[in-house]
Order: sequence, then C-alpha cells, then structure tokens
Amino acid sequence: MSESSLYTELVAQLTQLDADGLKRRRRLLDAPCGPLARVDGHELISFCSNDYLGLANDPALIEAACAGARTWGVGSGASHLVSGHQAPHEALEQKLAAFTGFPRALLFSTGYMANLGIVPALVGRGDAVFADKLNHASLIDAVQLSRADSQRYPHGDLAVLERLLASSKAKRKLILSDAVFSMDGDLAPLPGLLELAEHFDAWLVVDDAHGFGVLGAQGRGSLAHFKLPAAQRLIYMGTLGKAAGASGAFVAAHEAVIEWLLQRARTYIFTTGSSPIIACALAASLALIENGDARREHLRQLTAQLRDGLANTRWQLLPSPTAIQPVIIGDNHEALRVANALYERGLWVPAIRPPTVPKGTARLRVSLTAAHSAGQVDRLVDALLELA
Repeated sequence: MSESSLYTELVAQLTQLDADGLKRRRRLLDAPCGPLARVDGHELISFCSNDYLGLANDPALIEAACAGARTWGVGSGASHLVSGHQAPHEALEQKLAAFTGFPRALLFSTGYMANLGIVPALVGRGDAVFADKLNHASLIDAVQLSRADSQRYPHGDLAVLERLLASSKAKRKLILSDAVFSMDGDLAPLPGLLELAEHFDAWLVVDDAHGFGVLGAQGRGSLAHFKLPAAQRLIYMGTLGKAAGASGAFVAAHEAVIEWLLQRARTYIFTTGSSPIIACALAASLALIENGDARREHLRQLTAQLRDGLANTRWQLLPSPTAIQPVIIGDNHEALRVANALYERGLWVPAIRPPTVPKGTARLRVSLTAAHSAGQVDRLVDALLELA
C-alpha cells in the first residue's frame, strides 16, 4: 500500500508544531482531582485545575453521586426531549434558576455545547454578533455556526463596541462575552455591556464559566458580583465542571428564551441527556456553593499571597482579581522551560501558548483553589523567585 501524501503532510505539520514550541502534551493523572497529583510517577502540587472551590473530590458530592446511582442508575438512555429527562435533571434546573435569579434554566452536557447551542438559536444570516476579541473558543465557534455577521471589538472596549452597534443595520443584534476571561483572569465590564444592550435593543449572552460559584454573594456568579438584574435580554451560561466540581453546564434566562432554546438549540436536542448521577452530585454541590463563603475567602487570601509574593520580580502578572493568575513569559520555548523547571521541583503549572493566547504572550496559567494551602502557594512563590 502506497504512503498517503495527506498522512505525510500531517507528520510534517506535527514536526513543525514541535519546532515552534506549540505541540501540546497530554499527561496521565493517577489521582483524584485535587491539589496533590501523581503524574508519570511524580508526586506534584497541581496548579492546573479549575476546581476553584475544591469540590471535585468532596465527600458530600461523592455520597450524592453514589445515592443517585443506586436510585437512578448510570445513564439517561436518550435525549432530554425523548425519554432522557429524569427527575434529578428537572430538580437541578429548578435549583439553578432559583440560585441565579432567573425564571428558568436548561441543562447542557458541556459549556462548549451550551455556547454552540445558544448563539445559532438566537441569530442567523442578516443578524450581527458583537464579540470580545478574547472570548473563549466555544464562543468564536458558535458565531461561525450562526452565519451571522461577526464583529469583534478590542478586549473590554465599550467605546468601540458602542460605535459598532450604532453603525449596524442588522435585523437582530447580539453582544457576546466571557464574564471572567479564562487566560487573563480579568472581568468583562458587564454593567456597561448590559447598558449598551438596552440602548441598542440587543441580546447579551454572558459565559460565566469561571465566575459561577466563585464571584458574587454566595457564589451566585458574575452578574451577582456586579448586582445586575435578571433582564429579559440577558442570557446567562454557567459551567458545572469548574467551581461546581462535577461536569455539564446550564443556561439561565427568561421563560420564552429557555423554551426557544429547548425547541431550537441543536446541541440540546440532538444529544443524549447527561447522567442522572451528575445531576444528583450537582444538587449537593449547589448547597456547598451557597454556604461556601469560607472557601471563597480562603481563595481570595491565596490569590493575594501569590500576587504579593511575585510583586517585585521580573515576572509580569496580569491584573486579575480571580483565581486565574497568569504569569506572562512571552516566548513559547521559555514558557515551556519554566514550566518544566517547576515540574522538576514538584510543581505542576501549565504553559499556555498560541493559539490559545496571542502570539508573544506565552504564559504560566496558575489556577488557585480553596483546597490549596498557604504553604503550597509559598512553595510555588519560592520556586518562581528562584527561577526569576
């Protein structure tokens, strides 16, 4: 059999990725999600996880999952609109709606699928989407799927966004933004975005993957952090695999919006419903989030400790008030070198490179969680000071 030229091309492209310092490596974790990791035979302190409240291995969630499995089994067996919408799913949707202050919520299998479902269901050809340039890949892909006109504004720049909205002749307009940006850790100007949405009669879709459970009163998210009302034009997406400690996502909005998504969001209609086990675990998680002020305060203290420890070094820290603390290195190979040096010191911190972040801004993405101790953060600070 002759060698495929297509296959040869892939091999060459992979070789080039490696030469450019852009090839990703998947590591095998031989331990539950938590601050202590065992990877490739190494015992490490992990600063990789988005398990911001330390709930992924919490006994309450484990017990709720076990009890759910004994009652409901493992799989849902079908899509939600056929026979896969079980009582635990319904109960969780009602709890999420009440928790976020919206009339109704809808469960999705992942945050990526939620975003791919929302945008094409609300806008299409002849419409326009106005998106922050640093939005997550799922939001970028969602706009492409919608076939609406895509207009990207500079990160957080309300003045440019206002000009774009004012000049648009689109039939329907949709403003699209992360709430907490996953690689920079900063917050979108949500009050200003909602004000512009009101003025120009646009939808506002907010992806709060990294704010839900962490920000706002009782961890109710970025909208609560800014004390924003649950407006009819506001569509709120929160993920359940980060601070909530399990998996999945939800969309919260007003009645007609959720009913429309249920009828038209392809990533909801044409996929099997998530396991009832997960819904049972998440019901327990919501209770811990609501009563998790001590966890959130500990997380804030760890964030301040890290930032204070690295304040007078050559490392550039982005102005992030969240658990996501990017340390800008710049060069791809240098970022890998520093990450590997930390790894050898028993500290697991991922090196993030283009295309995930802009060219020339390769970085260490430090993720802090409420399960970390002050001593563990001290070890990271000391190692970075040494490497600096």
